[in-house]
Amino acid sequence: MTRHRLLLGLLMVVLATAVSTTLLARAGARPDPCATKGERAAARAALVTGTGARVLVIGDSYSVGAGARPEESWPVRLPGRVRVDGFAGSGFSVGASPCGDVSYATRASAAAAAMAGADLLVVEGGLNDADQPVADLEAGVARLLRTLAGRPVLIVGPPPAPRLRYDDVALVDATLARLAAEGGTTYLSMLDLELSYDDDRLHPDAAGHRVFGDRVATRVRELLR
Repeated sequence: MTRHRLLLGLLMVVLATAVSTTLLARAGARPDPCATKGERAAARAALVTGTGARVLVIGDSYSVGAGARPEESWPVRLPGRVRVDGFAGSGFSVGASPCGDVSYATRASAAAAAMAGADLLVVEGGLNDADQPVADLEAGVARLLRTLAGRPVLIVGPPPAPRLRYDDVALVDATLARLAAEGGTTYLSMLDLELSYDDDRLHPDAAGHRVFGDRVATRVRELLR
């Protein structure tokens, strides 16, 4: 009997230790990065700024406001009533994001209702495509342009973020410029833009967002006239 009680006691200790370890692991576990990006995307989508012509921005972490607060993100500099559909890490290519297919074309298809009422669609990005095959970038842009056919569109290319190889970003810029021209779509290159960056050398700081936004705003005003 004593031996049985001892074994039972040891079993209870093992079970209690296992449960405690599991709870501690869960408590200390890092949040799912894709879920976090989704939450930030939803928070940015809820921030609608300005009045007048309806402008919808589809973009990456820049449009969400990475490197600054959401209310300091570059889209707030645009004229009109501006809504943002942004997702950090996304791009034109399906494989740009590790969070599944959150490519611009796929998200544009899902935002059909919002696009139907927009006076201008601004699609910003390209940095997350810098490590993707050119063929995938081309396929993503082609699918996007088919999805947005018949709507006024401005494509905004990537700036020369110091964390990435300039030649890789320049290749994305050249590819976007070529495909936009072939599709009769307005393209705004940002390759010559000098921005101040956050410590990660990838995302603009608040001042950088202002410079980026003001460059895009100038072109948007011209297109809305």
